[in-house]
Amino acid sequence: MERVRDLASQKAAVIFTRSSCCMCHTVKALFYELGASPAIHELDRNANGKEMEWALREQMGCNPAVPAVFIGGKFVGSAKDIISLHVDGTLKQMLIDARAIWF
Repeated sequence: MERVRDLASQKAAVIFTRSSCCMCHTVKALFYELGASPAIHELDRNANGKEMEWALREQMGCNPAVPAVFIGGKFVGSAKDIISLHVDGTLKQMLIDARAIWF
């Protein structure tokens, strides 16, 4: 879990994904469209990916475990949470406040 927290706080926006996950792709595309350049950690391509996925699911309450989005070092949610925040206009402001985008 400590590894997940360390990675989540290294950049203003961080997304834990799996390379074959369509919702992960959608969330990444949304962040890029908003002008953010998040750190992407593909758990299926990481030597410690299984342990990090377990930590996201069991210790941090991410269900499903991916995509897991952190903004400003804080867990924000998974795909449905991010889409909801985008629809109500909150996501962009969160990214601005965390200095992940400049608008």
